[in-house]
Amino acid sequence: MATIATSIVVSFSKSSSSLFLSKLTSRIHSVSFPKRYHSTTKLMSHTPARATNLGLTHPAIIETPKISFSATDVDVTEWKGDILAVGVTEKDLTRDSKSRFENLILSKIDSKLNGLLAEASSEEDFSGKVGQSTVLRVKGLGSKRVGLIGLGQSPSTTALFKGFGEAVVAAAKSAQASNVAIVLASSEGLSSESKLSTAFAIASGAVLGLFEDQRYRSESKKSVLRSVEIIGLGTGPELEKKLKYAEDVSSGIIFGRELVNSPANVLTPAVLAEEASKVASTYSDVFTAKILDAEQCKELKMGSYLGVAAASANPPHFIHLCYKPPSGPVNVKLALVGKGLTFDSGGYNIKTGPGCSVELMKFDMGGSAAVFGAAKALGQIKPLGVEVHFIVAACENMISGTGMRPGDILTASNGKTIEVNNTDAEGRLTLADALVYACNQGVDKIVDLATLTGACVVALGPSIAGVFSPSDELVKEVLEASEVSGEKFWRLPLEESYWETMKSGVADMLNTGGRPGGSIAAALFLKQFVDEKVQWLHIDMAGPVWNDKKRTATGFGVSTLVEWVLKNAS
Repeated sequence: MATIATSIVVSFSKSSSSLFLSKLTSRIHSVSFPKRYHSTTKLMSHTPARATNLGLTHPAIIETPKISFSATDVDVTEWKGDILAVGVTEKDLTRDSKSRFENLILSKIDSKLNGLLAEASSEEDFSGKVGQSTVLRVKGLGSKRVGLIGLGQSPSTTALFKGFGEAVVAAAKSAQASNVAIVLASSEGLSSESKLSTAFAIASGAVLGLFEDQRYRSESKKSVLRSVEIIGLGTGPELEKKLKYAEDVSSGIIFGRELVNSPANVLTPAVLAEEASKVASTYSDVFTAKILDAEQCKELKMGSYLGVAAASANPPHFIHLCYKPPSGPVNVKLALVGKGLTFDSGGYNIKTGPGCSVELMKFDMGGSAAVFGAAKALGQIKPLGVEVHFIVAACENMISGTGMRPGDILTASNGKTIEVNNTDAEGRLTLADALVYACNQGVDKIVDLATLTGACVVALGPSIAGVFSPSDELVKEVLEASEVSGEKFWRLPLEESYWETMKSGVADMLNTGGRPGGSIAAALFLKQFVDEKVQWLHIDMAGPVWNDKKRTATGFGVSTLVEWVLKNAS
């Protein structure tokens, strides 16, 4: 373990107590590591031979289903295919005195069906609320089926239209449809920009709704859906570009989901580094990759990060991808830093009791998944004018005789010392050295993402990430990006007076300050490792990283990160 002063042997019969205290002080203020971190070590604790896949489990290679998107202004009653899916608001279902739809699209469709749509929606109590849907097998239209999908009162957000796209795909799966058309009952009032963003959201929802992670099942199901046509939102190069953008971002989200879903006996720090390197090699025209091993991290004096990694049989891997535009000057340098705990046992403060969720701690690398998902998407988009560093200090937080103990003191790479009063507050210890490293790359802005505190879930629930930053300007940028992505964030305060709870009697700081204001204290801890000249923002995504209902990863953060980078690009 990269702890400081953890291997001191004291014999008071041979030395005075004052000499002991002198040696202890010198050890605390210098970076020293157990011998097993040297490349000549014969111990097995950090060799690939011990990094075993305990169940011999390997993910099946399953090709992600591809959907062909197109845009058209064809008459909805003449479109030929399996399902015509109509997005309707509650207002769209308004009827006249003869129980006929007043909405032009619905009225046109229902006139071909002799009122069947109005009759069925009444019988099934379909009112257009979000989450409601009805699909009918029909005759009289070009399509075999027509479906009504509820959009609520007045849909205006990306999240709602993404949900619409997912609902359409769910209906297509149920009907074994190979092609569908999507139309909004009311789209005539939308501006050109709104139509583009709506098409983006619907297409994104469709791609993500179609995805189902089946790599760890003994048998997999294949989707037959192959094409989606979007009717009534325009045509032309701008819309085609927006649909392509939706596919690029969605591919990054899917990659992030796959990383988080992978179990810890498969996705070790080494495998995470390998997956990141694959992204760099796939888009080698804009990416380079640097992977640092424990010995190289030791040379950089990353005592805080290595302290967390020391107990695991799987060695740490510090991952650094760098994106540079294919042409033109670089106007701004950004860093995306993700927490990369591929498994978190809690260490000697082991996770026990109700609500500890130790069985889900494979998702403790959700921050790194968001970072590398964004990297994949940006490798396809190739924005100009911006350089981006993707940085992850990957490791496991385990328990062994070489692991850090409560009370140990670690020295981070910026020289600051940390008294570990809770080994389960390990993510901030790894991020400390990652943030110092990011600042040393000469970046202008840093956004870090981490499944950092349960306190943030208590504060904001399972769907909203907490945002912390001393920079109002950077908060504005990220929140504007989230409005486009449809992901939910809420700014929380960096209350400096809470730092009092983080003060140690023997080191520069503690790594936790108690339960009250735990998320704020954690953010204040990270702030100690960021250069004041660099704009920095911290995202605590402990809640939205995982969907408890579906028992799967969400890919949260990818879309917002991509949008933020593009906002900084020329």
